[in-house]
Amino acid sequence: MLELWSVARSRHAVTPDHPATLEALLRTAADALLVAEPESPPGGLTIVGTVIAAWDGWRGHLYRLAVDPAHRRAGLGLRLVRAAEDLLYSKGARRINAIVGHDDAPAVALWVRAGYEHDPAIGRYVRDL
Repeated sequence: MLELWSVARSRHAVTPDHPATLEALLRTAADALLVAEPESPPGGLTIVGTVIAAWDGWRGHLYRLAVDPAHRRAGLGLRLVRAAEDLLYSKGARRINAIVGHDDAPAVALWVRAGYEHDPAIGRYVRDL
């Protein structure tokens, strides 16, 4: 997982990935992490796509959509988004927020193709702890 995130990392992803952080996700919300595996692992990466589908009881949130560059442009990202939507809908989500770099043209194109709209009225404020 960490290897995939390092090769598929967006320049907008500024929070470092650490084994302990991934372990905490798996310990506290393992069902939030969706992964895609290649149909026949070639001996390289055994995970070629991920998305985190978080549910806070009010809204669904999608994070860390990542697809191995060698597996892009084949619909995998969109399939991960749809699987995440299905999971969140089953938990009660009726609205989903996606974190997307606003000037990352390929990412924006995928989210628009998936039916998401940019909301210029809402800004994201962040703080590292």
